[in-house]
Amino acid sequence: MAGLYLHIPFCRQACHYCNFHFSTSLKLKEEVLRAIRAELYLRRDFFEKGAILQSIYLGGGTPSLLTGYELEALFETIYQYFRVAPDAEITLEANPDDLDEPYLTQLRQTPVNRLSLGIQSFSDEDLRWMNRAHDAAEARRCIEQVQAAGYHNLTCDLIYGAPTTSDAQWEANVRILLEYGVPHLSCYCLTVEPKTALAHFVKTGQSPPVDDDKAVRQFLHLMEAMETAGYEHYEISNFALSGHYAKHNTAYWLGAPYLGVGPGAHSFTGQIRQWNLPNNPRYAKLVQANAPWQSLKGLVWEEETLTPADCYNEYVMTGLRTKWGCNLLQISAMGDFFAAHFTKQVETFVVQGLVRRQDYHYALTREGKLLADFISAELFYTAVAGN
Repeated sequence: MAGLYLHIPFCRQACHYCNFHFSTSLKLKEEVLRAIRAELYLRRDFFEKGAILQSIYLGGGTPSLLTGYELEALFETIYQYFRVAPDAEITLEANPDDLDEPYLTQLRQTPVNRLSLGIQSFSDEDLRWMNRAHDAAEARRCIEQVQAAGYHNLTCDLIYGAPTTSDAQWEANVRILLEYGVPHLSCYCLTVEPKTALAHFVKTGQSPPVDDDKAVRQFLHLMEAMETAGYEHYEISNFALSGHYAKHNTAYWLGAPYLGVGPGAHSFTGQIRQWNLPNNPRYAKLVQANAPWQSLKGLVWEEETLTPADCYNEYVMTGLRTKWGCNLLQISAMGDFFAAHFTKQVETFVVQGLVRRQDYHYALTREGKLLADFISAELFYTAVAGN
């Protein structure tokens, strides 16, 4: 299952918590989009011959800043150089303040068939604290207009654990999206990422650090509410009604190859990880020159070849985040020493009720999901562990 990711590195304003690559200046937008189309050509042979794209994902940044014409030009290039499945999932990330009726009318003329809405909260206090560009009324209006336009395959993002998000407000956020019948939710705990405005605010005492106890309470409520509503908790941060798993993200968690195009985008072949450097001017200038992609290594992109231990650790990290968990037979195929290490280390968590074992499959329990990162780290294979 092959996937294509396009990184659109522009935003109207900077959210305080965000550490993704973006620029709030749009003056290079046209040049960067031309370079993205050029990169699609340069990397047309990234996948094995005959590969068919099952998913295309436009993320960022804020892809909904692009006009219908700009989107059409991107899709024209994609379809020219890549084979796309007739039922491919084609997702556009969008902010509520961008999605009015005229824009949605333009969007319906493109291949986009799924929207990812950056709602984050239905509280104006939360949204102001996050420095979002929309307000609570726009969030509601956006969902209603999107559904009226015929987009029923959609997902919404929410953030929990923010200092302004009370337990009551969090419960309201979840309830509102359930009332709208949104079939997929991505819910993330607020994290303080380095070099963000939020990190500065916490360091200088302008904002309190994340309250871990509150974050746990809100995550527990989320899991209970979604289970009651019939949603499947198929990945730590993601919940879906039957038939609405995100194809693009699921392929990533299951280790499928994907191509990332645009400044700051990442690609993965299965054993090699590549990433484009997050520099809009350099990317726009050098990629548009249409030099061979390999000649741009070190200037526009970098790569690393994963060691067997890297592959094992990545499988454990991503696998445990999903409802499918880790398969011991698959680990054994990587090396018997990895399987021996995994079974030895995981047994403690099985006994503690944090990991559930069924035949050769190991998955986190509800209690285990609260400690997912810690458990994964304990299962990693390192030189010390190998000794």
